[in-house]
Amino acid sequence: MTRTVLLVTHTGREEARQVAAKVIDKLSDAGVAVRVMADERHDIPIPEADTRVADVVAEGDPLAADGCELIVVIGGDGTILRGAEVARSTGTPVLGVNLGHVGFLAESEVDDLGYTVDHIVKRDYAVEERMTIDVSVRHDGTEIATGWALNEVSVEKASRERMLDVVAEIDGRALSRWGCDGVVMATPTGSTAYAFSAGGPVVWPEVEALLMVPISAHALFARPLVVAPSSTMAVTIQHRTPGAVLWCDGRRAVELPAGARVEACRGSQPVRLARLHEAPFTKRLVAKFALPVEGWRGARPSRSHDHPT
Repeated sequence: MTRTVLLVTHTGREEARQVAAKVIDKLSDAGVAVRVMADERHDIPIPEADTRVADVVAEGDPLAADGCELIVVIGGDGTILRGAEVARSTGTPVLGVNLGHVGFLAESEVDDLGYTVDHIVKRDYAVEERMTIDVSVRHDGTEIATGWALNEVSVEKASRERMLDVVAEIDGRALSRWGCDGVVMATPTGSTAYAFSAGGPVVWPEVEALLMVPISAHALFARPLVVAPSSTMAVTIQHRTPGAVLWCDGRRAVELPAGARVEACRGSQPVRLARLHEAPFTKRLVAKFALPVEGWRGARPSRSHDHPT
């Protein structure tokens, strides 16, 4: 049976287009068929009739990754989030090759392309599951929208000149009323993304928890919250606010009328990420954020004590 990999590329960048061509070339030489997205095919510098591109699938096709053992994403975190959308209906693992700035979701850098392709060909990678977040919007008792995210869902003000007036609640109990620019509800994976920029804590991906982080709240109590993975978080837009916007991973938006209630909880379907390295999350955190660790000498070795006999 032919092995197949789906390639998702940020074709707006010349470097990404060139890397995509190299990946297709290397995988096809190893006998792995490569499928690409239809809207990216013309941008990849491989002739249209070239059989190294085995198949083309349409953007938005829920079965785009059907039959693929892996989705290889070439780009930054935004492109990897797009790859996660493509993988959603099939549960196909996603492996990111970073061409962005931080690339927290990426597993390898473009300089390690040969190493990455070799591991794909050998199936030498592990797969880990990352928690997602499901969200629903109700207005006047009617559900008007649903969505999901890998990193976060955020309720944000629709106009720059006015604050949001919201009431936050946890597990059906009102917590606080905030005048703010927005509220981020995130997964541990998303704790290093928008929630981090809003002042939230970094949560190790192995920790099962959800985060609620107010953005620029004008309130005495406006601390980031870490709640149980079984909790339901909610934000209700007060009627004095003309409207707001719900964003899922900064990619999919829903307009929120005054009085709308946004509920978020642990997602029913995780995202599967392929990993080439088993490095601890601390090492990834230091590398991605270029944290200063000069002078660290490691844990002091324990001394063995001789006891007189």
